[in-house]
Amino acid sequence: MSVRAPLITTVCVAAVVLAIPSLIGLLGGYESTSGGEVAVVRDGGLFDDNRIRQIIAPASGLTWTGWWSEVHRYPAQQRFYTITADAKRSTLLGVDVVTVPSSDGVNMGIEGTLYFRLNLDPETLKQFDDKFGTRRFRGQDDEMRYPYEGEEGWSSFFGQAIRPVIDNALRSQIGAFRCPELVSSCAFVEGGAAQETIRLVARDNNASLVKIQNAVNASLDRDLRQMLGAPYLVDLRFNLVRITLPAQVQAAVDRAQAAFAGVAESQAAIAQARAQAEANKERQKGYDLCQTCAEIEKLKALPQGITVYAPGNPGGVAVPGK
Repeated sequence: MSVRAPLITTVCVAAVVLAIPSLIGLLGGYESTSGGEVAVVRDGGLFDDNRIRQIIAPASGLTWTGWWSEVHRYPAQQRFYTITADAKRSTLLGVDVVTVPSSDGVNMGIEGTLYFRLNLDPETLKQFDDKFGTRRFRGQDDEMRYPYEGEEGWSSFFGQAIRPVIDNALRSQIGAFRCPELVSSCAFVEGGAAQETIRLVARDNNASLVKIQNAVNASLDRDLRQMLGAPYLVDLRFNLVRITLPAQVQAAVDRAQAAFAGVAESQAAIAQARAQAEANKERQKGYDLCQTCAEIEKLKALPQGITVYAPGNPGGVAVPGK
């Protein structure tokens, strides 16, 4: 009895030690997904490989994934990436303004939104996880993360793998236009263009922005396939909101506009004075032809309450009370 007791105790302890991780592996072997995510499951455990085992579709119920398998969760719904100078509208990538030069060398700030979705085709998703889910990407906080590690991980992947392609597409398209073709007020600082020239250029701005937007949409899908190796992102659509000028250029435009307004005001005053002079000239011609008319006009111009009026006499005007 004294020998068996320690042996039984040892066996029981060993059974408990083995049972606990087995129970954990069993209970942890069930996974589910929400409506906004898809999961790639990889085999795990001491005696297993690390190959992809299965794909769990969005909004799935509890699914057996095997013992100690690893689950990589990715966004399944439409995503958007906002390029903006407004901190309230920025994404996790930060306050993002893409700045690219126009053909005449002015740095243009681009504001817009890219809409896209991860390709949920099972085979394509497996390739994506093999190629990018096994790598870590550096975020803006300098931390390294896998793409499936929440919003921070996805943003890190997007910032390093996708953002450069967007920048290149915008740089290529913006570089084909001069500054006044994109922002009409640029014409103010190009040799002091006339107001009518500004109006004519402004008409073409919207057409230029539409051309750029269409060209970016046409090139993004092709460029991303080429850079990433497959159509991992689908339903790509870029919406160009506006193009802004650098602060120093905008300040020059503001000064030019103020100066133009001052010139316009002065020109209006000159035109008014010229018209008044012409009117006086014509009026004087009438007086020369009709002296009586001139005297009548003088009487009309006298103040109210005159009691004595003697033309030609400096003291001939008498006002009541004087």
